[in-house]
Amino acid sequence: MLDDRYPAEPFRIKSVEPVRMIDRETREKVIKEAGYNTFLLKSEDVYIDLLTDSGTNAMSDRQWAGMMIGDEAYAGSKNWLHLESTIKEMFGFKHVIPTHQGRGAENLLSRTAIKPGQYTPGNMYFTTTRYHQEANGGIFRDIVIDEAHDTIVYHPFKGNIDLNKLQALIDEVGASQIAYVCLAVTVNLAGGQPVSIENMKAVRKLCDKYGIKIYYDTTRCVENAYFIKEREEGYANKSIAEIVREMHSFADGCTMSGKKDGITNIGGFLCMNDDDLFVQARELVVVYEGMPSYGGMTGRDMEAFAIGLKESVQEEYIEHRVKQVRYLGDLLIAAGVPIMEPPGGHAVFLDAKRFCPHLAHEEFPAQALAANLYLESGVRSMERGIVSAGRDIKTGKNHAPKLELVRLTIPRRVYTYAHMDVVAKAVISLYKNRDKIRGLRFVYEPKQLRFFTARFEEI
Repeated sequence: MLDDRYPAEPFRIKSVEPVRMIDRETREKVIKEAGYNTFLLKSEDVYIDLLTDSGTNAMSDRQWAGMMIGDEAYAGSKNWLHLESTIKEMFGFKHVIPTHQGRGAENLLSRTAIKPGQYTPGNMYFTTTRYHQEANGGIFRDIVIDEAHDTIVYHPFKGNIDLNKLQALIDEVGASQIAYVCLAVTVNLAGGQPVSIENMKAVRKLCDKYGIKIYYDTTRCVENAYFIKEREEGYANKSIAEIVREMHSFADGCTMSGKKDGITNIGGFLCMNDDDLFVQARELVVVYEGMPSYGGMTGRDMEAFAIGLKESVQEEYIEHRVKQVRYLGDLLIAAGVPIMEPPGGHAVFLDAKRFCPHLAHEEFPAQALAANLYLESGVRSMERGIVSAGRDIKTGKNHAPKLELVRLTIPRRVYTYAHMDVVAKAVISLYKNRDKIRGLRFVYEPKQLRFFTARFEEI
């Protein structure tokens, strides 16, 4: 029975989608056909899908109702005006450019704000973000605190930027060689770890000293705001909406994928205060995304997005969201399963290095673990380790991140606590038989963002 730590779902279910568990023999066949890459599995062959929380959310009745008033005008859609005003009110920036999803915004920011050879330091990389930065001549430098790379140590804000690392980079290359600081709230590849308001203020103060811009990856900013309310002194009595607005007061702009905290299935945006940069980005959005009044989204998508943003800051919603993730994490911790602690806001991350100590890093333990979890249970997860990190663009060698994780990502308003029980039972069972997990090697390795389409075979 659930206790007071885990609130019941703050919604009623009006529509259901049937799922089925295929037998183990069939799972063995399909995971092999997929090259042991969970991205290449068919959705119909998955029982509980924890691959991602990106665009996999369940929309509310109000969002579905909003879809029916979609204004599909090519320019000047009333839904765009609703979305634009919602974003400005929620985040406080002067300019908004719509995009089809987050990586469209990353592309526009990278093309307009980075000069070849400049650095883009951030609190741990994200795959598509770093790709766009490097593709436009940027050089990534990780400046997250050391605790973010340790799955065992407790820190309430593991996503914080290390000010000494940022200062050292400024001293090394000069402020003019830093395009902007990319601050992610929360930090996905660190396990969904949050950043404190105190750290945001300190980063702003240091960057102001040298005239350096700050852009947030604010994809999961509402989850970050909840952790601030829960853990940071002075914020317990502030609303989530107030905290979100204050967070963004320390930035010059942001990118967002609406497919996460926007609680919708598609959409994104780029925000900024810089007039000149806005003009450049608005010209490019026509080339890559569509008109500046839709950016690759339909009118109905923009309406659902605007409503989803407003719903995301409702106290009952975000408390259940974060605590459902915590519930799964607590079950695994109690059973001795190694995970990134404390659990973050959107997923529980298994520590594949400690889960599979018999596998070398170059045998892709996280990829192997994700494949075997599907084989064990029909639960789809994803690798976040050496495969996701890719190769150094100069040397061609694999990046070797300190974290080798498997992400169990919880879609918003989709699964119940009973589903979390099933997932926990499967992970615990696999952990007891972890010595049977075999390493993998590449059969096909794409040059860009290889984790999406790479294929493997067992060693």
